Amino acid sequence: MTWVITSLCRDKVDMACVEVCPVDCIVQFKGDDPKFPNQLYIDPEECINCGVCEPECPWEAIFEDEQVPEVFAK
Repeated sequence: MTWVITSLCRDKVDMACVEVCPVDCIVQFKGDDPKFPNQLYIDPEECINCGVCEPECPWEAIFEDEQVPEVFAK
């Protein structure tokens, strides 16, 4: 299991989740690649699955990978 930040974060980029992450696995992508719009992402290789980021997100954009609503699965 890992955690995923969905498109609810897109262009909002609140850093509250970054501040509580004990392993700094949350990164922001600001490039021009349409595959990675301006939002925060969780590096699954670095994430320790602690879940402390999820309650800090004001947009409720963070889900366990198996719990991502279908509308945000992309």
